[in-house]
Amino acid sequence: MKMIQAIVRPERLKDVEERLKKEGFPSLTEISVRGRGKQKGIVIGEMRYDKLPKELLLVTCKDNDLQRILDIILEEGHTGNIGDGKIFVINVEDAITIRTGERGERAL
Repeated sequence: MKMIQAIVRPERLKDVEERLKKEGFPSLTEISVRGRGKQKGIVIGEMRYDKLPKELLLVTCKDNDLQRILDIILEEGHTGNIGDGKIFVINVEDAITIRTGERGERAL
C-alpha cells in the first residue's frame, strides 16, 4: 500500500478531487496548508508573500492503483506555472478500519 501526499494549488483542488472520484478513487483527506517551495514565496509590487496557500491531499491506495492516481493528480493539478505543487509517495505498512477492525488493503 502507498500513501500519496499531493500539495496542489487551491484553484486546482476541485478538478483533482472530481477526477479522482470519477475514476473510482473517492477516498481522500484534504487539509488547507501554507508553505513555500524553491521559489521562496512571491513578490507582488512591494508586498512579499513568504508562504502561499495550498491544499494537501492524502490518498492511500493499493500498489497497483498508484500510477493511475499519480497520473490523475499530475494531469488535473498542472498549470505549467511555478508553484503547481509536489507529490510525495510513502510506503504504508498497515491500515486499520476503526469501526470494523479490517486490516491491510481490505481497510482501504
